[in-house]
Amino acid sequence: MTSIDRRSVLRAGAGAAAVGALAVGCADDAGPPSPPPARPAADRPRPAPAPRRFPGRPAEITHGPRDRDLVALTFHGQGDPALTEAVLTEAERAGARLTVLAVGTWLDRHPAVARRILDGGHDLGNHTQRHLTITEMTEREAYAEITGCAERLRRLTGSIGTWFRPSRARHATPLVTALARRAGYPHVLSYDVDSLDFTSPGPSAVTSNVTGQVRRGSVVSLHLGHAGTAAALPALLDELDRRGLRAVTTTELLS
Repeated sequence: MTSIDRRSVLRAGAGAAAVGALAVGCADDAGPPSPPPARPAADRPRPAPAPRRFPGRPAEITHGPRDRDLVALTFHGQGDPALTEAVLTEAERAGARLTVLAVGTWLDRHPAVARRILDGGHDLGNHTQRHLTITEMTEREAYAEITGCAERLRRLTGSIGTWFRPSRARHATPLVTALARRAGYPHVLSYDVDSLDFTSPGPSAVTSNVTGQVRRGSVVSLHLGHAGTAAALPALLDELDRRGLRAVTTTELLS
């Protein structure tokens, strides 16, 4: 290599070193990176309510007070999210608030639905992880079903949900009630009115099944994911209104 070539190489190396030193110096002068700007309060998700203990109420709740013109429409939560949106939108249009007991695998497939329910002012609770017959499980299996869904709710909303309802069982066994309490749910939520909508009897039958039994303080069992239930809701809410009954969350019913 000639002396001219050597001088060119040295000048190129020195220039690269200077650039590197300048870059390091700039990074040091800049200090630690700034934290991301805080989200405006209006953009933050509303806090998710936690389970509440209602003194004087039994471990398994089937209905609310009979001296107020309030009822709770409770929905077993799974199925097509488009039908869920239709139900929530219709309820909100009518000024009603619902209680949705979500299945954990449903939340895995459609995580945004949890926040949608809460943002609409509705109650959100736990209906086990896989929606199997919990009363036939061992203690370990049943507890895993409750806590599995609870952890998904906590991850998505910051809370394990306001209520627990056993899967494929109208009433909880003493064991399931105890396991739910251990998982953080003071009460198990049952119901006194069964719409039988899961049998797909048609919208008019769903409406008549409910209106034929409902009264002050009733907790009504319904299901998301059934087109007949979504179609029945406008007439059902109109009939409740005609009778002077207002559909509220289960929390409000018992408060």
